Amino acid sequence: MAGIDIRSSAFNDHSFIARHYAYEGENVSPPLEWSGVPDDTTELVLLCEDPDAPSGTFAHWIVVGIDPHSHGVEAGQVPPGGTELVNGYGERGWGGPHPPPGDEAHHYVFRLYALSQPCVLPDAPNARQVHETVEQREVADGTLVALYQR
Repeated sequence: MAGIDIRSSAFNDHSFIARHYAYEGENVSPPLEWSGVPDDTTELVLLCEDPDAPSGTFAHWIVVGIDPHSHGVEAGQVPPGGTELVNGYGERGWGGPHPPPGDEAHHYVFRLYALSQPCVLPDAPNARQVHETVEQREVADGTLVALYQR
């Protein structure tokens, strides 16, 4: 499967993300850039999840319908053409890192999926539902990991 290169000017892969982007900070979504989206892509889907959450994998940001010809998103913005769904906090849009105080650093996994056909998700899907839906249509993906600790 082809790979999408996803990166951020706010943090490097597997490095710490600033409090500015965290839930208890300004709770601003980080800037992202991507390249290598296959030509036959009809839609991009962005998922940010915390697999280290005490209650199981927690969805921090779910965006569907992103323009496959786009190349990124500015901080605090919605990716071009995208629709933000309800995150694990029960809020629409970005919900920044907020691990329990004293936990070791949690991993915040940003995954960008290129799909061969549009996907349909409930308005408030969990991370598992996103994975199950996109895996049936995925032609490429890319991953970027941020760390955060309180």
